[in-house]
This record gives sequence, C-alpha cells and structure tokens, in this order.
Amino acid sequence: MTNDDSKTRRSATALQYEGKQAPTVTAQGHAELADEIVALAREHGVLIHQDEELSKLLTKLELGEQIPQQLYIVIAELIAFSYVLQGKFPENWHNIHQRIDIKS
Repeated sequence: MTNDDSKTRRSATALQYEGKQAPTVTAQGHAELADEIVALAREHGVLIHQDEELSKLLTKLELGEQIPQQLYIVIAELIAFSYVLQGKFPENWHNIHQRIDIKS
C-alpha cells in the first residue's frame, strides 16, 4: 500500500445499541465492504457519522465486542444527537435554552 492509499482508506464500523448494555460492534469493513455497510445503513435509515479518529478506534474492536468505557461519552452524545435529528426527545425534556426547533 502506498502512502496515498493509506490516506484514502475507507473503513466503516456499525454499532448496535439495545439500551441495556454498551453498544456492540455488529459490522466492520474496509474499502468496498465499508461502502456496502454504509449503503445498507442508509437504505435502512440509519444515520451515518464520519469521524476518522473515532473510526480508527472502533476498527480495533472485534465483531460482537462492546465499546470500551473510554468511548461511552462520545458514543452516548452521538446517540443522543441522532435522536434529536429524528425529532425524538425524552418525555421530561424541556427546551430551556430554545436552541432546538422541535416544531419542524
């Protein structure tokens, strides 16, 4: 692999979150397989987050492995943000800063 190839190497890791345990790795791939994982996720309405550094950390995990505790906060923030993007809010949530337009 040349240096140029390593800069453009595509990878994808899919996580599944059941709400009772830490998210687990359900799919991983590089190059064409990564493209297929992303395409399949989009087909099913799964939101995609692109972050090269996070991807590097997640590709070190094995299929079925839970994310390490060090990633709990960042993954929790991504899950929470994805809920907001989908218009989902906790039952007792109050938009006290009026930063999110929940009527759209």
